[in-house]
Amino acid sequence: MHKVILIGRLTADPDRRVTTTSAIPVARFSLAVDRPRAKEGQQDVDFIDWVAWRKLGEIVAEYLHKGSLVVLEGRLQIRPYETQDGQKRRATEVVAEDVRFLEPKKSSTKASETEEREEVVEADALPF
Repeated sequence: MHKVILIGRLTADPDRRVTTTSAIPVARFSLAVDRPRAKEGQQDVDFIDWVAWRKLGEIVAEYLHKGSLVVLEGRLQIRPYETQDGQKRRATEVVAEDVRFLEPKKSSTKASETEEREEVVEADALPF
């Protein structure tokens, strides 16, 4: 099994681009993920690089921003590259396969934000 599932917050707005040869959309971003508490209650954070391709890349670039809380699912990828001075390096990143938004969409007016927070859902309407 080759699967990575993480919950965290984006460290910056996604960097959206299009490949030069095929015009395929791609979004790159970093996710801050809390690591289980270390000794004496200190919180450690890992910063994980992600890449989302095609339609998922477009969705990530359009709807996510710095601070967005999400669940991301994907696969680990290690790719070799060469620096400008000829040194061989490896980049480790996660290729996104699914994204789940954990916060409601933010609106531009305070009134609608208040309405979103006060929305009541009947227990019979829940799918679980």
